[in-house]
Amino acid sequence: MRVVIGQGSCGIATGAKKTAAEFEKQIAEKNISNVTLGVTGCVGTCYLEPIVDVYDDDGKMTRYVKVQPDKVEKSVEEHLMQHQVAEDQAITEEDKEFVGKQQRVVLRNCGVINPENIEDYIAVDGYKAIEKVLTSMKPEEVIEEIKVSGLRGRGGAGFPTWFKWNAAKQSPGNEKYLVCNADEGDPGAFMDRSVLEGDPHSLIEGMIIGGYAMGATQGVIYCRAEYPLAIKRLEIAMAQAREKGFLGKNIFNSGFDFDLRIKAGAGAFVCGEETALIASLEGERGMPRLKPPFPAAKGYWQKPTDINNVETLANVPWIIYNGGAAFGSMGTEKSKGTKVFALAGKIKKGGLVEVPMGLTLRDVIFGIGGGIKNDREFKAVQMGGPSGGCIPAELIDTPVTYEDINKTGAIVGSGGMIVMDEDTCMVDMARYFLNFTRDESCGKCNYCRIGTKRMLEILERITEGEGKDGDIELLEELAGKIKDGSMCGLGQTAPNPVLTTLKYFRNEYEDHIYNKKCTAASCKALISFSINDACKGCTLCARHCPVGAISGKVKEKHVIDQDLCIKCGKCLDTCKFGAIEKK
Repeated sequence: MRVVIGQGSCGIATGAKKTAAEFEKQIAEKNISNVTLGVTGCVGTCYLEPIVDVYDDDGKMTRYVKVQPDKVEKSVEEHLMQHQVAEDQAITEEDKEFVGKQQRVVLRNCGVINPENIEDYIAVDGYKAIEKVLTSMKPEEVIEEIKVSGLRGRGGAGFPTWFKWNAAKQSPGNEKYLVCNADEGDPGAFMDRSVLEGDPHSLIEGMIIGGYAMGATQGVIYCRAEYPLAIKRLEIAMAQAREKGFLGKNIFNSGFDFDLRIKAGAGAFVCGEETALIASLEGERGMPRLKPPFPAAKGYWQKPTDINNVETLANVPWIIYNGGAAFGSMGTEKSKGTKVFALAGKIKKGGLVEVPMGLTLRDVIFGIGGGIKNDREFKAVQMGGPSGGCIPAELIDTPVTYEDINKTGAIVGSGGMIVMDEDTCMVDMARYFLNFTRDESCGKCNYCRIGTKRMLEILERITEGEGKDGDIELLEELAGKIKDGSMCGLGQTAPNPVLTTLKYFRNEYEDHIYNKKCTAASCKALISFSINDACKGCTLCARHCPVGAISGKVKEKHVIDQDLCIKCGKCLDTCKFGAIEKK
C-alpha cells in the first residue's frame, strides 16, 4: 500500500508537509507495515489541498482532500488498518469532474509521479521520445513532426514552434542555444511552476529533443528565483538524467551531446520578453533589444538561439512519442492541441485546467471551474495577464482559441484566467494591472516609462472620485501613443486592460467621473455605508467598528457617522440581519 501526498507549492502552502509528518508519525506509532509514503506534485485541484492519494495493493486509488493533520489519524485507522474508505474525507463525485472533464498532455504526469524520482518518469514512458528521435529520426523529421502537430508557442505570442526551431537550425554557426523561459510573471499564473514542480523530466526531455532538432548542444532554463521548489526539483531531475546518460555526452550512443544549466531570474516581468531575457542571461540589465536581428539569427552571446516557454517544451515528448497528428487532432484548425489555464479570482474551484483548444469560456469557468463563488453574477474574465484584457459576461461563449480571444481585445497569453464577479470595479481592475505594468517597465522607452505613469495617475484620480471631463479621451489617446511608441511587447500591450474595460465597461468610467459613483460599490472614495430598518440594535457592528463611527442604544436602530466612517466594511461583514447597506 502507498500513501502519496501532493507537495507542490499549493499543497505545501496549505499544510501538506505537516500532513505528511503526521502520516509518518501515525504509521510508526501504530506499527503499520507494508505502507510506503510518497511525494507528488500538484494534481490541479488546488482548492482541495492538502490532497492524499492512497493506492491499495491492487492499484486502486482513493483520493482524500483537505487532509489537515488532525484528520490523519482517522484516515490511517479506517483505510490503512481496517481497509475501509474514510468516506467523509474522500473526494466527491462533483469534484472528480474537475479533472475528469480535462484532456491532459502537459499535465499528464503532474500529481501522478514522484517528481524527484526519475524511475517514476521512466515507468510512464519517459525518455522514450528522445530515444526514438536519436535512434530513428533526422533533425528535419523532428521539425516536420512538430509542424504536423500545429504546436504554437504557449508563452503568449502563439508563434509556430516548428518555424522558430527551423529558423535557428538554418542559421549558420556550430554553437547554438536553446533557452527555456520559465520566468512566469503574470499575476494569477502558475501553470509553468506546477509543471516544473510536478514533472520536471518532461521539460528536460523536450529541451533535449528541441536541441537535437535545431543543432544546439547547450540549453538554459531561465527560472524565476521566487520558485525555489521548482529550481530544487529541476536540479534533482537534471542530476538524475545525467547519471542515466540522458543528459551530457553521447546520449543513447548517438554521438549527440546536450546539457543544461539553470539561471535564476530576479523577478523582472520584462524578462519574459525574449531579448530582455537574453540580456539578463548575459549579465546585463534586463532590457529589450531592437529586432531584427532576431534571436534565431543572433541571440545569446550573438549565437543562434531559440526561446520557448515551459508548457511548449513539455508538450514535445508527448508529440514525438504519439505522433504530431495525434496532437493536431485535438483543438481547432488554427489552434491545435490542448492549453493549460490557471483559474483564479472569484471562482469556486481554483486550480489548473488543461483542455482542448476550442472549448468556450463558459465550458471552462462554469463546466470545470464550478462557476462563481457564493453564486454571484459572472461579470468578466481577465485573460493574458497585464498584457491581456477583460472579456465581459456577454462574450462568455467565445471559443478559447488564439484567433477568437484576440478578437475580443484580450489574448490567450500564457494561460491565466482571473475571474471577476459583480462586485468587481472594472476601472479599479484596469488600475491594478496598469500599476503592475508601470512598476515592471524597464524604462528604456519614453512612451512606456512616462505614458503608463500618466495613465495610472488618471485612473487613480478616477477611482478616488476626482475624475474629470476629458479623462476617458485622454486615456485613449495615451494608450495609442504607448502602443505605437514602445519597443517591446510589454509596452505595446500595457494599455490593453484599460482599452478593453473602456470598450466593454465605459459606463463604469462615466459613472465614476460624472456621477461620482462606483458602479460596483467597490471604490472606497465613492461608497458609503448606512443602516436600514432591519437593524435589531444588537450592537455587534458598533463593537467591531475600529473608529467608533456607529452609535445607538441596545435594541434600537443604530446610525453611522459618515464623517468618522473609514469605509472598512467591518460592519457589513459582522451584521447578521442584513441591516448594513453599501452603495
